[in-house]
Amino acid sequence: MGHQNHTFSSDFLLLGLFSSSPTSVVFFLVLFVIFIMSVTENTLMILLIRSDSRLHTPMYFLLSHLSLMDILHVSNIVPKMVTNFLSGSRTISFAGCGFQVFLSLTLLGGECLLLAAMSCDRYVAICHPLRYPILMKEYASALMAGGSWLIGVFNSTVHTAYALQFPFCGSRAIDHFFCEVPAMLKLSCADTTRYERGVCVSAVIFLLIPFSLISASYGQIILTVLQMKSSEARKKSFSTCSFHMIVVTMYYGPFIFTYMRPKSYHTPGQDKFLAIFYTILTPTLNPFIYSFRNKDVLAAMKNMKIPECVFYFYV
Repeated sequence: MGHQNHTFSSDFLLLGLFSSSPTSVVFFLVLFVIFIMSVTENTLMILLIRSDSRLHTPMYFLLSHLSLMDILHVSNIVPKMVTNFLSGSRTISFAGCGFQVFLSLTLLGGECLLLAAMSCDRYVAICHPLRYPILMKEYASALMAGGSWLIGVFNSTVHTAYALQFPFCGSRAIDHFFCEVPAMLKLSCADTTRYERGVCVSAVIFLLIPFSLISASYGQIILTVLQMKSSEARKKSFSTCSFHMIVVTMYYGPFIFTYMRPKSYHTPGQDKFLAIFYTILTPTLNPFIYSFRNKDVLAAMKNMKIPECVFYFYV
């Protein structure tokens, strides 16, 4: 009878990640700690960039927008997971689900473009240092950041409106931990083939092209690094590039695998596992990889009188 009730309701059910087993409780606590770390790290990064004049550069301006996107992204997903787990209720309203889809697609798409913009910034800074002050003026970085947000919002508006207009005739139980388009399409009783083709086109624009641009940028950076005379500089640059590419691959790889497959190839367990990477893990890793290992940022942390235990954790 309960199943029939939610079938005819406008609400959805999020089946989530957790069951009532002791293992799930441990996993829930770990995930909650990661969420707190992510929000704290990214908030600290924004405050450091705004307060320290040494960080008023195009690179850190773009990083501040990346941190804001990451805060909004994890806050769009994890609090609802926590609420559902603690309350035992798994429902989410149609409007709530629509908002979650819209904000998620906005931030995911915007971050894809922003990461590509950041790689271009690093390419110009390392491969063409004399032209960097000319090419990367304040308006250029503002255009990159603003363009990432606006294009992300436009793409998300189109996809959210299109995805939510499909009829959901049977079960409204979404086998995922948040409202994600591929998981929702499985519930539709209409033919979604044309829309899936549109998703693939968007995936090429927001995933394959930016990822190719990032790979090409770091490829050129590595070639430039190889020409450096200082072995210490080469070692440091290789280390930085390696960490950046690992995080980028962790973000784009699962994202591409999820959004560029037909819905018939999707399995709930696989989709949930992959989504953890680009929704929860990379927002936590980004501040550490891109910022907290940088001497200027560590100096800014000292100036802000960040507690020593926090400072030495990142050193």
